[in-house]
Amino acid sequence: MTTTLALPPQHVEQMARLARFHRNVRWTGTIQPGSYGPGSPALTTIGEARYRTIQNGLWILGEHEQDVYLTDGTFVRHTQLHWIAGWDPETGEYQASTADSEGHFTFLTGHIAGRLLTFDSIGHPRLRTRLFWHVADAETMTWRTEVSVEGGPYELVERNVCTTL
Repeated sequence: MTTTLALPPQHVEQMARLARFHRNVRWTGTIQPGSYGPGSPALTTIGEARYRTIQNGLWILGEHEQDVYLTDGTFVRHTQLHWIAGWDPETGEYQASTADSEGHFTFLTGHIAGRLLTFDSIGHPRLRTRLFWHVADAETMTWRTEVSVEGGPYELVERNVCTTL
């Protein structure tokens, strides 16, 4: 009797496409007024993300850190986000999860169209999130976050310009 063991899945093409958007980067950006609650001011950000592959290239793991400031330069807070993304052959989509230092945990599903990667939160959370990465060139990309509250329209929360390290 011969036993055949299934080899771990390999999604080399899909992961190579996803890796284009997961570069080690630094960014500067803006957070829209009202994003941290009614009456909250416009803010600026300085951040960094570092990525690596895990489990024989099946997943991309990212660690994000960001400092948030008032527009006059006054420090407000330091935030962190843990990111994991990969290809799900069962759904034929990219899947991701995030856990941040503000107590949020989110599952997302994504797709790539040319130079644009989009991830949308899954399910029916009160606060829905949509993330966009747009690759401009080998050194620069933009990343923006939009949210929808209670099924309302998506609104821009944050926009960052990222430079590859």
